[in-house]
Amino acid sequence: MTHEAPVGALSRRKSKYAPRSVPVSETGEKLTTSAMIASLDSEGRDTISAPFGHALCDMAKTRDDIVGLTADLSKYTDLHVFAKEYPDRFYQMGMAEQVMISAAAGLAREGFTPFATTYAVFASRRAYDFIFMAIAEENLPVKIVCALPGLTTGYGPSHQATEDLAIFRGMPNLTIVDPCDATDIDQATRAIADHNGPVYMRLLRGQVPDVLSEYGYKFELGKAKMIHGGNDVLFISTGFMTMRTIDAAKRLKADGIDAAVLHCPTIKPLDVHTIKREAAKTGRLVVTAENHTIVGGLGEAIGAELMRSGVHVPFKSIALPDEMLDAGALPTLHAQYGLTADAIAAQVKSWM
Repeated sequence: MTHEAPVGALSRRKSKYAPRSVPVSETGEKLTTSAMIASLDSEGRDTISAPFGHALCDMAKTRDDIVGLTADLSKYTDLHVFAKEYPDRFYQMGMAEQVMISAAAGLAREGFTPFATTYAVFASRRAYDFIFMAIAEENLPVKIVCALPGLTTGYGPSHQATEDLAIFRGMPNLTIVDPCDATDIDQATRAIADHNGPVYMRLLRGQVPDVLSEYGYKFELGKAKMIHGGNDVLFISTGFMTMRTIDAAKRLKADGIDAAVLHCPTIKPLDVHTIKREAAKTGRLVVTAENHTIVGGLGEAIGAELMRSGVHVPFKSIALPDEMLDAGALPTLHAQYGLTADAIAAQVKSWM
């Protein structure tokens, strides 16, 4: 196999359609549009650099089956860490997601465990049929790891993968993971490498907050984990929204509302047993929270399972609206669409 740099004309470019607009603040000041992940956690929290890339390098020390592929986005998926350490096991496929997926399938058939990286919009929208036919149908152990999930970029609909979970949940054989923080990403990367089948994992890149380690958290594929208990509200959250529900629970506590947080990093298969058990505890409002459109994500998956199981509880969802989102600065967008800890706490108080 050869490793060739991409042709210059195929290097990744910003879409001519992004950003669609430049939002303004309440004072009329233009806001800076940014594609970088904002500080997703409260100030002062420790961060870990490129947890996915470093976890992959660590595993590669003892596993020569692990290889990395990218569609011209290694720097922006933290795969550049692996590429620098293991250049002979790194494949730059250029701006061609379908080719990358097909190559990953071929490598998996030859006994490798490929980690294919790109942006979530490009895997879900451009490469869906290739993932379905070349990987999922054959149940091959390809790990598709994608940055910029949901609303983690300010570049507008061309880069915001707000519907990726809905797109992938219907694909047979595909496991779906949405880690919360650096600890979760590190542990999940190792777990999906051992999983004998295809995986789609959402990724936070760069300097990623470390939140769950202080709770003694351990990732288990297919398992939801209780971060802390509470008698009035049960948050069931996934991805970085678990950071937000933890902070929202603290705000609610100050107002005399006791909120539990159940982190659900595996979207498919859901940990139905744990979700049903916790939801069935009497007297609690169940609130799902996700960095995804209200259509087809965690909230609808959990709501359907509870209804099928005959678990009848007060149920609400916090998610992105079913619409094309604005471009702009991430903190502004998160506040606008209700993803901040303050917005979550205020919404829950209105429901209570």
